[in-house]
Amino acid sequence: MKNFTAILAALVLTCACNAALEENYNKQETRIESFITSQTNGHEDMRVVHNNGAHRIVLKEGEGEELQIKGNVAFYYAGYIFTGNSLGASNLFTTNKMDIATGAKWNLTEDECVPFVTELSEKEILKGLFNGLQGVKAGEECYILFSGKNGFGKHNFGTVPANSALCYHIWVDTISND
Repeated sequence: MKNFTAILAALVLTCACNAALEENYNKQETRIESFITSQTNGHEDMRVVHNNGAHRIVLKEGEGEELQIKGNVAFYYAGYIFTGNSLGASNLFTTNKMDIATGAKWNLTEDECVPFVTELSEKEILKGLFNGLQGVKAGEECYILFSGKNGFGKHNFGTVPANSALCYHIWVDTISND
């Protein structure tokens, strides 16, 4: 009977934790939608793409073919812990873009400020980036936002707390679907 009670208590605790986590992700999605609205209001030149929990605000259109799954992409990025407020040095956790690093008073070398090259595969990048990058074009500048569910999930990553919503500012250099 003791084992049954312990198992039942663990099950109730797990359900409560999962419900709280889902509520947190829902709040993150609400903040993301508010941010999208604030960024796009009055800007007819911007468009928003939603794909499986990732939200892409296209700030500058690219040219040529769209990136497809298993295609290769090279891009510069600035990654922010998304709290619903501004994107700046206080919530920046990664970048390979020299002007962003300099503005945040980070000391990156020229060798660290080269485009990140990867295959568009869920095995290679976060699920939120995988979904957000689908369809980008060379030369595109965008924000890709997603909840912690599509980010690092229940794992801390460097200075990024577990279950954090993220925003990546992306500057696409090249794509290849060959």
